[in-house]
Amino acid sequence: MTATTLVFLGTVRTGGDVHGTGADTTALAVRDGRILALGEEARALAASADDVVDIGDGLLMAAFGDGHAHPLFGGLESFGPQIKELDSVDAIVAEVGRWAREHPEAAWIVGASYDPALAPEGEFDARWLDAAVPDRPVVLRAHDYHTVWCNTEALRRAGVTKTTPEPRLGWIVRRADGAPLGTLREWHACDLVLDQVPARPVDDLVEAVRRAGHAYARAGITWVQDAWVEPEMADAYLAAARRGALSVRVDLAQRADPDRWREQLGPFAATRARVDADGGELLSARTVKFFSDGVIEGGTAAMLAPYLDAPHSCGMPVWEPAALAEAVCAFDAAGFRTHIHAIGDAGVRAALDAIEAARTANPDWDRRPVITHVQVVDPADLPRFAALGVIANFEPLWAQPDPLQTELSIPRIGAERAALQYPMGELARDGVRLSFGSDWPVSSHMPLEGIQVAVTRRTFTGEPADGWLPHQRLTVDQALTAATAGVAHQAGADDRLALVPGAPADLVLLSEDPRTADPMEIRHARVRGTWLGGRCTYRDRDEGE
Repeated sequence: MTATTLVFLGTVRTGGDVHGTGADTTALAVRDGRILALGEEARALAASADDVVDIGDGLLMAAFGDGHAHPLFGGLESFGPQIKELDSVDAIVAEVGRWAREHPEAAWIVGASYDPALAPEGEFDARWLDAAVPDRPVVLRAHDYHTVWCNTEALRRAGVTKTTPEPRLGWIVRRADGAPLGTLREWHACDLVLDQVPARPVDDLVEAVRRAGHAYARAGITWVQDAWVEPEMADAYLAAARRGALSVRVDLAQRADPDRWREQLGPFAATRARVDADGGELLSARTVKFFSDGVIEGGTAAMLAPYLDAPHSCGMPVWEPAALAEAVCAFDAAGFRTHIHAIGDAGVRAALDAIEAARTANPDWDRRPVITHVQVVDPADLPRFAALGVIANFEPLWAQPDPLQTELSIPRIGAERAALQYPMGELARDGVRLSFGSDWPVSSHMPLEGIQVAVTRRTFTGEPADGWLPHQRLTVDQALTAATAGVAHQAGADDRLALVPGAPADLVLLSEDPRTADPMEIRHARVRGTWLGGRCTYRDRDEGE
């Protein structure tokens, strides 16, 4: 049962505002889900409080947010073969075979988050999976969720053969004779197989939402932007809300389809109204998601100049720039916030152009547009973020020279463009509001891991010693602010920008203060507890309940 009055004693980072300039204090009191008092006034309440929490050497601060993630996909990954952390093709195949043997009832074997750097050029062969499961279809998503690896039976069920034409949005990787290899890239190619997978019952989807919420609570997170929502997913979230299965605030970003976005305007508004009416205080649907392009490692991010390994290709824009601008204007006029995936420099420019078009065409309102990932930005476009009021949502864990960079991305774009990646520091110096996300399950949902990389620009093993593009590093306070107030600003939750009296008590208690830790040890701080509106959603078992 939630305590009526809860007092924390120790170091409290108030955050101050979206710029993180507030002073620390020594205590915080909560009553009925909101912050009641700070400092000495809060300390005076400790004697009569229902519960007192000793912060000790740790830090109490605003709970983390995740400004770009896929919680339902993350929850669903636990239903299939566990391939995420495996470091070889043989290990993945063995795990798929094990899972298939233990689940003879499964008509399809579905898994996700294999590492695309495990095969040359990210191209995986159907026959490798056939060796483990020849008689049932297998479909695995790469951890970027823009690529699918499947076995021969899955290709057969989908009718994908050497005579199948290339889809408009996507590529079928082929053998020398034109037969499909087993790797499909981007929307229409992946959907050839994914559309054949039987839909999961709503109970499974609700359970996936519940599992995702528990994972977020353990990570100190209380608000998430679900950045890819299809109609059945909205139904699952509403069912989860009705059943009390939500333990995190979620905003649903419905995905706009370039082939039918005009038809989606009415249904998206209807879903928003249903969520407003039935989703309770934790659920909203105020955002529309656009994919401007794909990913560099797959050669599908939209680039201003050709890829080095494909000199006739500048990638694969998901939308033509004029069509993206038209759609963004239409959804903006309908009162939806804009959330645009843009990775290549051409994709980022198209996203900025679309947001500028909406600002020009429509009356002014509190639109808070987001461009997410922001991987490669042409220097000429950097000032436009501040000028247009665009929130730059980064997945900071990616800003390190890991194998995805060194083996796939950098060889495809070359050193000059590689040096433009993830310009967090430069945009922060320009006064752009930054928010942090994880893209979970694409990568880890643990905020402190991304914060460490944002501060160091180094791998967890310490490379390079002086940081990768060190001029783009953030201070610890800047990174903490991006992961808290920056995400709250993105959410439109101005009452959660800082820990002040009257604010919702969305809090995280850390075992140590990241601001005083060795920067290469930040990720090792433990989440001791998470509170959502004053209600404890997670306590470290060492701390008790």
